[in-house]
Amino acid sequence: MPLSERRLAPRPCLLPGLLLGLICIGCIGCAGGVQAAVRPVRVMVINMFQLEAAPWLAALGATTEIRVPGLSPDYPVVRCNDADVCQMTTGMGHANAAAATMALVYSGMFDLRQTYFLIAGIAGIDPARATIGSAAWARYAVDGGIAHEIDPREMPHGWVDGYFGVLTESPDRVPEFSYRTEVFRLDEALLRAALALSGTSPLEDSAELAAYRAHYREPAARAAPGVVACDTLSSDTWWAGGRLGEHARHWTQLLTQGAGVYCTTQQEDNATLNVLTRGAGAGLLDFERVAVLRSGSDFDRPYPGQSVLASLHAQLALADGGRIAADNLVHAGLPLVQAIVAHWALWRNGVPANPTP
Repeated sequence: MPLSERRLAPRPCLLPGLLLGLICIGCIGCAGGVQAAVRPVRVMVINMFQLEAAPWLAALGATTEIRVPGLSPDYPVVRCNDADVCQMTTGMGHANAAAATMALVYSGMFDLRQTYFLIAGIAGIDPARATIGSAAWARYAVDGGIAHEIDPREMPHGWVDGYFGVLTESPDRVPEFSYRTEVFRLDEALLRAALALSGTSPLEDSAELAAYRAHYREPAARAAPGVVACDTLSSDTWWAGGRLGEHARHWTQLLTQGAGVYCTTQQEDNATLNVLTRGAGAGLLDFERVAVLRSGSDFDRPYPGQSVLASLHAQLALADGGRIAADNLVHAGLPLVQAIVAHWALWRNGVPANPTP
């Protein structure tokens, strides 16, 4: 059901005064400007590239395309359906994710003050926590790129790897969070609601994936895909291997003071979350309404006896990995979207105590 029209409070113009001859497009309350409709949004799904976006667009049945200045030239529109659920694609990597999300938030074209954001993308996955095709709701997003790095061939004796916190002296020292983007904590109530709604969702699997995961020793890797809660590491580097995987586990625990449990690796989430945090600080959205869902498209390390390079080649050759991971984002994420839309009176003012009435 479409949202009923609401009277929106005036907001200051977000475009420079000299732009377009002082005509303010997409803003409300701009003195001397042109008043344009601002679209209310109940849920905004954020994907990073076409493989992730396609199954969401098929599921949501978008009826409107809105061109937003500043989005990726490859994905220049936001698509919305009649239930006020919208979808955007940022482009891959930190820089693209930040630029596109910033363009959306500050466009003045959407009312995001009560919007729930679902960041949904594929990722590498730790075989100790889940398998290819599994969907993981994150409690923490940790940036794996803000660090000192010493070539392992030159690192001090006794170090396990060459990574350590900025302006610290060893890998076990917690750095000061000077960048303010090192760690993001997602809302616990929304996380629990998402798990409650999606925990029993049937996920896709295939014989090809079952045969590949049988090479691993870890029970979680050998099991069929499922929905779990564990944390995500952001890094623009497409790393792989057991030693780097151990670093990911250690780094996540270190920066979350032992509370985080690493399981997925991706490029964009800390960049996207930084933009949403700033948007919340500007009063444009509510950061407690942001959820992160990542599904495993490949294991982040090889199985016993397999080289890292052979692991990369073998998993790139899997026909089903990326497709099933992308489809399972919808299978795991759509129950949350549907609950918000169907019970908007309960969700409008925040996550309800009972998300499954």
